Amino acid sequence: MDEDFEGQLVSNQKNSEEGHLTVDVFQSGKDIVIQSTIAGTDPKDIDVSITKDMVTIKGVRSSEEKIKTSDYYHRELYWGSFSRSIILPSEIDPDKAKASIKNGVLTIRLPTL
Repeated sequence: MDEDFEGQLVSNQKNSEEGHLTVDVFQSGKDIVIQSTIAGTDPKDIDVSITKDMVTIKGVRSSEEKIKTSDYYHRELYWGSFSRSIILPSEIDPDKAKASIKNGVLTIRLPTL
């Protein structure tokens, strides 16, 4: 894996209205694995696009409770749209990629060529 890979993570924040999705990217055997905590996001509201050299994760996290801004004492949770693109350190086979969600963690396994 390329030592300078960490600098290749790309934020798709087009404006301050979109949230930043945090990710871990690591090698596991011959797979590149991407993990991200997406708790509070309905799986049907997540879109994962995969090419040979990039993965883009987009989604929307919606709060079930409507709270007026003036009623907050402290606010850190992000509700709304988010996206993140990750430039991969090596080419993968997009047709063999697999994604799963368990306990609020999205895991994408990408077999390298």
